[in-house]
Order: sequence, then structure tokens, then C-alpha cells
Amino acid sequence: MINARAETLAEKPAFRAAFKHRRCLIPADGFYEWAKRDDRKVPMYISMADGAPFAFAGLWESWKQPNGGRLETCTILTTTPNALIGAVHHRMAVILPPHAYADWLAPQPLTGDAHLALLEPHPAEKMRIHAVSPQVNSPANDNPTLILPVEAPNQQSLL
Repeated sequence: MINARAETLAEKPAFRAAFKHRRCLIPADGFYEWAKRDDRKVPMYISMADGAPFAFAGLWESWKQPNGGRLETCTILTTTPNALIGAVHHRMAVILPPHAYADWLAPQPLTGDAHLALLEPHPAEKMRIHAVSPQVNSPANDNPTLILPVEAPNQQSLL
């Protein structure tokens, strides 16, 4: 499972143990989300307003495969969106502020509702978003120009 809802991860059997003992940071400098407009989806690139790298809150797990090997997996936590992302999608990835990294990575389980304070939507004013080329829809395309802004039809209605 690529995503886990932050609000219920302590209760879900698939994530409960990882939430207690196997929390991780997933570094990024941006990500894509698709805005649904009319009968099409417009790819949007989202990053920090200052261009700095950031980290998603994640969980990792190691699974025993039938052949005896191990499969290492991770999932990104999601939460309710801030105002910026809410205009594009009904959920957003949890972006942890740097001051929360040590608490998130601490080996002891997070107690009570301590984790809820860490899993809030990232402030919209610290983020930026713009339309990008639909070339991002194909994994065959992999180059730095894919994150450059493009003029989207009806750009004002996208946000």
C-alpha cells in the first residue's frame, strides 16, 4: 500500500506495528498531483516555496516472502489537505517540519495523541504549486524540464 491515512494508522493491523517501531523519513524536493478539470487531469508540481528539500512521514516494513526472501516496503502517510492542496486533491502527504524529524524517528512508540500533532497538514503558505507538462504522465520521460511551469488552459480555475 503506497499510502496510509494518518488518522487511523495506529488502529489498522497493516500499519500498527510499523507505526510503533518502524517510522521513517522519505526525502523529496517536490511531487506531482493531478488536478481534475472538466474531463481531463492537469499535472501539477508541488514543492516548498523556498525550493528546499523536505521529508514525508513514512513507515517501513520487512515482509517474509514465500520463497524465504525478504521484501522491504514503505508507505507515505496522508492527512487532510491544506488550502493549497485542497484545491487539487482531497488528501495530501504528511510533510514533517525539520524540527519534528527526531521525534518521528525516535525508537520508542509515540504515546497517546502525540503523533497527531506531527501529522498535521503542512502550512500552505510554505508551499508552491504550478502546472507542468503532461509529459510527466509517461515513465519513459525522465528529465529535469518536467518540473518547469507551463501555461495551463484555464490556469486561474486550477487553483
